[in-house]
Amino acid sequence: MTTASNLPAPPRAEQRPYSYERHGYTVEDPYFWLKDQGYPKVDDEDVLAYLKAENSYFEAAMKPHKALVETLFEEMKGRVKEDESSVPARDGDWLYWWAFKPGAQYRTWYRKPVAGGAEQVMLDEAAEAAGREYYRLGAIEVSPDGRLAATLVDDNGSERFELRIRDLATGKDIETVTKVGIGSPVWTSDSKGVVFTEVNDNWRSYRARYHRLGAAIESDRTLYEETKELGFTVGVSKSQDRSLIFISTGDNATNEVRFVSAADPEAPLTLISPRKEKRQYAVDASHGKLWILTNDEHVNFRLAEADPARPDAWKTVIPGSDRVYLRGVTAYRDHLAISERVDGLDQLRLRTYAGEEERIPFKEATYSAGFAGNAEYAPEAYRLSYSSMVTPQTVYDYHPADNRLETLKVQEIPSGYDPGQYVSERLMLPTRDGKKVPVSVVYRKGFEKNGKGKLFLYGYGAYGYAVPPSFSTSRVSLLDRGYAYAIAHIRGGDDLGYGWFLDGKLDKRTNTFNDFVDAAKGLIAAGFASPGNIGTQGGSAGGELMGAIVNSDPELWGAVVADVPFVDVLNTMQDESLPLTPGEWPEWGNPITDKAAFEYIRSYSPYDQVKAQPYPPMLITGGLNDPRVTYWEPAKWAAKLRATKTDDNLLLLKINMGAGHGGKSGRWERLHEVAEAYAFVLTQIGEGR
Repeated sequence: MTTASNLPAPPRAEQRPYSYERHGYTVEDPYFWLKDQGYPKVDDEDVLAYLKAENSYFEAAMKPHKALVETLFEEMKGRVKEDESSVPARDGDWLYWWAFKPGAQYRTWYRKPVAGGAEQVMLDEAAEAAGREYYRLGAIEVSPDGRLAATLVDDNGSERFELRIRDLATGKDIETVTKVGIGSPVWTSDSKGVVFTEVNDNWRSYRARYHRLGAAIESDRTLYEETKELGFTVGVSKSQDRSLIFISTGDNATNEVRFVSAADPEAPLTLISPRKEKRQYAVDASHGKLWILTNDEHVNFRLAEADPARPDAWKTVIPGSDRVYLRGVTAYRDHLAISERVDGLDQLRLRTYAGEEERIPFKEATYSAGFAGNAEYAPEAYRLSYSSMVTPQTVYDYHPADNRLETLKVQEIPSGYDPGQYVSERLMLPTRDGKKVPVSVVYRKGFEKNGKGKLFLYGYGAYGYAVPPSFSTSRVSLLDRGYAYAIAHIRGGDDLGYGWFLDGKLDKRTNTFNDFVDAAKGLIAAGFASPGNIGTQGGSAGGELMGAIVNSDPELWGAVVADVPFVDVLNTMQDESLPLTPGEWPEWGNPITDKAAFEYIRSYSPYDQVKAQPYPPMLITGGLNDPRVTYWEPAKWAAKLRATKTDDNLLLLKINMGAGHGGKSGRWERLHEVAEAYAFVLTQIGEGR
């Protein structure tokens, strides 16, 4: 086990006086200087010197474990099919799919005519990424006539994408539309124009524009620009029947949607219904109607229909339910495809326009399932994705005519995998306020629940995102070393309905942290581990979770991995110049104007609550170009922890100097970072067998 005591002295960031006053409080922040005041450009020599020193310390600490990292990496790589490919999906006259060439870090995108003929390379990501430290394809959208593709590419992790138009016959890009695009562009019906969104200097998606191919960029028309709400972001999409282009604006609590004909994008926009605080709605179109999913009458949403001529007159089709949480609807020619969650489990429902319904059956007790890859308006079968914590990713076509699931592909594990050697469970564990939190657990057969085992516990708990109980090839490396692996479906996610999300935000935020701690204690009581033998990991808002639980219950954790952690919550939520801050106030509260929100956030903000106590071994990561959780949050937190904690446990900070929120971009580089995280846990806690 590597500890700080058998390494060179760790970096110590200088403390420089800085304070501010708000709501009668004086807040000291001696590491404020780690935020380069020229951000997003980072060239302050002191800041860069500190980050480089931390990276050097990380390398020194992990050097003795390089062999373990490489062993884990090779195990994980061995479970990944090198020439992995997707199942071809039909869209009009073409079949589309992607595939990795053996050894490649990035995908190649292909198509071939349905009627027969040679396959065609649409885009080779590996060739595009050659010579770049970072490459990410954000979108590839083919025009209705099949001749062109609109692509979005980010080459530094800043999530400012360059929108280009590619001629698929020649493979050449013929136009660059914008260098600050985001989201997915949509084509007009005549294939002669694209509607897209752009971010401003503060990385906020603030407007939707229309570009006519061949026209000067300066003549692009702004279809909608958000000017009323600083925290609202703008997005574009297309109805499944491809008749309408939707332009939405909103935050994570409130929104409104407009539409325009895809055949005439310069016509006046039609507003479906004006924004109302804390009301959300999503829209699709088919059979001359709008199909609207909204939480206006029930927290778990209802499905309504409306006439496009009277778009704000909504008639209920499926009412809201305490038990059934409606999550999404797509309007195909023959069915409404409804994604929902019942008692916390994914369910897929098909409903004819006459009202006849059928559920697609799945047998396992815990799993993840969804509609996927149905580009056409009138598919003969509905493409589904499915997996569980023991079942590899499986692609099905569901044939409603005979209620049949057709298996198209089961994820191949080249080095071998026997699902019969693993067991998964779904537990409902009590929390301190009387609720029960779902926990999905997987372990190898032979794992003894005697309290002597090792456990890896994962969580997120924010924005209504439910961590799916799905399959992971990387996770097998822990299971085969005797660990149980658990996902705590804590409040803040929408695992048990939209109300489960609401009960973990704003002034109920600490429910999220308490749920995670109580889930750990429940797993200890069930014999999965003992205090100090639990490794845990979370990223972004899940990194905030990591920060909160090491402050409150440090003795439970044997090793903690906090990826791009949102830990400087109080300061970030008061800096409205940052990309996400105004749009985040409905999630966390606005401490600028609300004293109660200021006090509450300060009471749990991980950076503000660092205290003189022992902390478990910790690995903290960040990205210099990350626009979501800026690099100085993990840097400041690590610096304060070093200066305050009373133990000699290992504390490592790794900053990716050429990447953003998602870490490195190539599939093997990403896998190597997973191996590093697992190696850190294994070297601090040990193997479970």
